[in-house]
Amino acid sequence: MDRMIYLSMSGAKASMQRQDTLANNLANVSTPGFRAELQAFRAVPVQGSGASTRVYALESTPGYNDASGPITSTGRNLDVAVQGNSWLSVQALDGSEAYTRGGALDITADGTLVTRSGLQVLGDGGPIQVPQDTEISIGGDGTVSAKDRNGRTTSLGKLKLVTPETKLERGEDGLFRAEGGDPLDADANARVQDGALEGSNVSAIETMVSMIAAARQFEAQMKMVQTAEQDERAASQLLSNAPR
Repeated sequence: MDRMIYLSMSGAKASMQRQDTLANNLANVSTPGFRAELQAFRAVPVQGSGASTRVYALESTPGYNDASGPITSTGRNLDVAVQGNSWLSVQALDGSEAYTRGGALDITADGTLVTRSGLQVLGDGGPIQVPQDTEISIGGDGTVSAKDRNGRTTSLGKLKLVTPETKLERGEDGLFRAEGGDPLDADANARVQDGALEGSNVSAIETMVSMIAAARQFEAQMKMVQTAEQDERAASQLLSNAPR
């Protein structure tokens, strides 16, 4: 009876963890460049005498959906959509090099090119500084240029774009890094589309359906717990009424 309760509770816990992942995906359905986190259940056999036919259900995260999101034209000169399997390099809060597909860029008061969340955008020579009173444009190869009031154009550097050979790993800060955390080399063939943003690859409808399914699975597991409790109560009653 105890085994039945523990197994049911492990299934309920896995369903709750799946709901957390799905809820996070749904919350980022409008986040530029967001990659949906995948979910999967795995069966883990119970160790012990007499339990060889029982398994625990555990939630596992095999990675993320690397499909590209829809491209939307914004007409904003600081918006870029990274094409193909390339990524934009940024400096994370811990100082490490990380990667993102979110191409909504801004300029701070001191002229530093940053992402919408305030992370410094890395160029081929480090962070990119933008002079005051200039008009910024970003070329298809990631070159950042500034045009002053006199019409003179100056190259400020080139966005560091990388194309990993294997899947990146998502960190707790939502940024992606190469396995081991080592910086990747810039890819000279990587391209961006200026004046556009890549949307999230999360499907709101599919995510909502998966959340409903996870809720139904949780209810089924809790009913198993209630059934185990009722069976245990009936067994105790039978034993108490048994002749001694």
